[in-house]
Amino acid sequence: MDFPTTLIPGVLEQRYKRFLADVRLEDGSITTVHCPNPGAMMGLNTPGFRCWISDSGNPKRKLRHTLELIEAVGPSGPVMVGINTGTPNKLAEEAILSGVVPQLAGYETLRREVKYGENSRIDILLQNEGKPPCYVEVKNVHLVRKGRLHEFPDCKTTRGAKHLRELAAQVGLGNRAVMLYIIQREDGDTFSLARDLDPDYAKAFEEARDGGVEAYAIRCQISTTSILATTPIPIVV
Repeated sequence: MDFPTTLIPGVLEQRYKRFLADVRLEDGSITTVHCPNPGAMMGLNTPGFRCWISDSGNPKRKLRHTLELIEAVGPSGPVMVGINTGTPNKLAEEAILSGVVPQLAGYETLRREVKYGENSRIDILLQNEGKPPCYVEVKNVHLVRKGRLHEFPDCKTTRGAKHLRELAAQVGLGNRAVMLYIIQREDGDTFSLARDLDPDYAKAFEEARDGGVEAYAIRCQISTTSILATTPIPIVV
């Protein structure tokens, strides 16, 4: 995924009210931008971190700019992290279509945001005549606390546990269901669950896998011009 416009560098002043952030630009001015991430952003919201924002080009939009990247300090040193939770669905689509996730190859159609379950929408629905449909739920990952281990979630996510139960229900109906974790940073080699941050999600994950839900993790390459989902990494639980 290429960014459609050149990102603007700055420094994070503060992130607040979940969806707002103040960024100091290179000319010293401070602008309030949209922060497209409802999570805790653990380790990513420290004032003084370098960041990059996109410009919608729409002066009528309430917040014209969007926070896209943050250069955080991970266990291995500085690392660029994609924080936009609207990006992983596109990255997942590109990864599937390009064969980065071989387990999801062989389907004729790919549709996004299809209604299913308990008033929900599946991120990606793969279909092919003669085989069960495949329901793919995509989650954004940006947490690293120790070593080279990526973790999810970074805070309690009741909605995430609900999605796992709905995936398991699809398996019960004879369909295929997949949990796909898109990791928007590249300083880790394995993926696991942050059980201490949300034990209920970890339990729901285990129950879903026992019920036949598949799980895969894909690490991304990050730059100020593009984000690409390129590398499958093992899940350790």
